[in-house]
Amino acid sequence: MSDKEFDIKKAYERWLREEQRSSRGKKGSREEGGNRTDKNSRAEDGKRTDKGSRGKGPSDRSGKNKIQGVSVLQGDHAADDGTAGRKSAKKGARGNSSGEGKKAESPDRGRRPARESMRVKEGTRVRIEQRANLQGENAGGNIVCPYAKRCGGCSYINRDYEWTLGYKEMKIRRLLKPYVNLSGIVGMEDPFHYRNKVHAVFAHVRDGHRERNVAGIYEQGTHKVVPVEKCMIENEKADEIIQDILRMLSSFKIKVYDEDTGYGLLRHVLVRTAHVTGQIMVVLVLSSPILPGKNNFVKALREKHPEITTIILNVNDEQTSMVLGERETVLYGNGYIEDRLCGHTFRISAKSFYQVNSVQTEKLYRKAVEYANLTGHERVIDAYCGIGTIGITAAAKAKEVIGVELNGDAIRDAVRNARENKIKNISFYTNDAGDFLSQMAQNGEKTEVVFMDPPRSGSTEKFMSAAVSMSPGRIIYISCEPETLARDLKWLQSHGYKAREATAYDMFPFTENAEVIVLLSKNGEGKQSGRKMRQ
Repeated sequence: MSDKEFDIKKAYERWLREEQRSSRGKKGSREEGGNRTDKNSRAEDGKRTDKGSRGKGPSDRSGKNKIQGVSVLQGDHAADDGTAGRKSAKKGARGNSSGEGKKAESPDRGRRPARESMRVKEGTRVRIEQRANLQGENAGGNIVCPYAKRCGGCSYINRDYEWTLGYKEMKIRRLLKPYVNLSGIVGMEDPFHYRNKVHAVFAHVRDGHRERNVAGIYEQGTHKVVPVEKCMIENEKADEIIQDILRMLSSFKIKVYDEDTGYGLLRHVLVRTAHVTGQIMVVLVLSSPILPGKNNFVKALREKHPEITTIILNVNDEQTSMVLGERETVLYGNGYIEDRLCGHTFRISAKSFYQVNSVQTEKLYRKAVEYANLTGHERVIDAYCGIGTIGITAAAKAKEVIGVELNGDAIRDAVRNARENKIKNISFYTNDAGDFLSQMAQNGEKTEVVFMDPPRSGSTEKFMSAAVSMSPGRIIYISCEPETLARDLKWLQSHGYKAREATAYDMFPFTENAEVIVLLSKNGEGKQSGRKMRQ
């Protein structure tokens, strides 16, 4: 196996030259034929991303588009090579859409041979290790996903990974430039099969005179199901389990659900995998609470996959785009799985939020705690806390942690997680984060640090107003949507807080999305805070 090194900045200069040549070629083609329309281009290029949205893919084709300051991480901002883990939401290649942003303008269609994985190392260069025998590899050397054109989940699946990292960094850097300088983007050593949560929709399709059951994802912008056997970003064992369930349906005379008629039983299958512990949860989403022959079905499935630790029957009898319903019955096991993250054990239930990429999440949370610069005397707010991962990770270095989350199932898991990890200085509340902080502010309560990890739509003015009124010294903003992050940074800047540092993490390789973490501090306190952090 041979190694090759690429400099991100040089890679970008090459890409820009290709982009300019491609642009000139397309211009000549339009002058000659004039048949290609913006509408057609957008229809092809607008892709659904890991969190179910459409992000921007800006491509500056003007003569002034030479990239300034494109870099990889250096020193303290480099990826932790010793971190082990793998790390979900119609999110991504198989998930439920949670929102829509703007359509992407795709970069040029020309491709270099890929077959590479990425490690962001200390220093200024990126090591690319050649990968062989990847699924979909063709004779030309490109990684080819057979579902890419119809799926739309991975806009960049057929591109070099180091190219996608640089392109994401460029977009985020431009968005955040008015507020903070992005220090770089942390990529993955192995960017394939990272999704620990895999969702498949089941359908009965007719191909001419042939009828069959399929499992897959919705075609972009439709409710047509694209059959998917193996996805290049999903956990491989999860894909195997889904395909075996599909093959078992006829033997157990289980009919798949028809969205048009409302008849049928099996709607979806959700598989969650724990990267460190290896535990696996299978959720069968049915239109009825009755699964004929359920004991034999569970037995047969476990014979094929003894590694499954729990099986849950979830009932969704509503005409809705939501995957999971409210009612659940545990058919086998405890009804949850456990995984380890940042040295702690976390319980994960079917409905609770847990980041889809375990490897990158560990790096992200460690950076969040570093940015918080905790000394053991601080009162910390963990807003939008989910199952308590950030708060529990930070608790050992804080005086008190308060977690707030609207999802009751997640809060129940958070309370158990704190108890199992013997964390006694943390408490959790089921409430809207904005309402909760507003009440605390009205009561005159103060806090030193606020962690905020809002949904894709960003935070609310209500929440941010309450947070600012509590006068925290530092706000750690974790965002999965750089555009709403930029909007919120503008608001916070106008209300006395300045963004001091920012780092991006490639949580969703080969999609248009990335996670960004930003440190903000009160105006006038930033320099002192920065010196403390570097000591």
